[in-house]
Amino acid sequence: MADQINSLEELSAVAEDVAVVVEAAPLREQVRDELGRSYATGKRKDAVARVWIKPGSGKVTVNGKEINAYFARPVLQMILKQPFTVSGTEDQFDVMATVKGGGLSGQAGAVKHGISKALQLYDPSLRGALKAAGFITRDSRVVERKKPGKRKARRSFQFSKR
Repeated sequence: MADQINSLEELSAVAEDVAVVVEAAPLREQVRDELGRSYATGKRKDAVARVWIKPGSGKVTVNGKEINAYFARPVLQMILKQPFTVSGTEDQFDVMATVKGGGLSGQAGAVKHGISKALQLYDPSLRGALKAAGFITRDSRVVERKKPGKRKARRSFQFSKR
């Protein structure tokens, strides 16, 4: 019986030490500028997006145009709205983004990545949901380069026996 009490005392001592370590762990802080906005850079393929979010009515502006005018395809608009859907913050933030490089699909992915990072900086409690959905991780897949002696990246020239 004395061994059990001893081990329980040790267990409570260890639990107190763990509690101290958990309290000492640095919590993520909100990162906002003087206008109350959060900024992040998103990337996908060759596209780079600079994204600012601030509390608002859900208005999304990309390169000075409305989302419907810049990304005409509904699939691309849905990609942009995914971070808000996952975090449960639809129509709570206004987004202003500038994007350069790549095509429309890559640009939509870059803006989505930027929105996710900016949301996480604005409210660190949203990080878990965004990370679990895979939105904070940058998709590093890019076009493979052309190699010398090949017609494309891997495609060879047509073989001729004679």
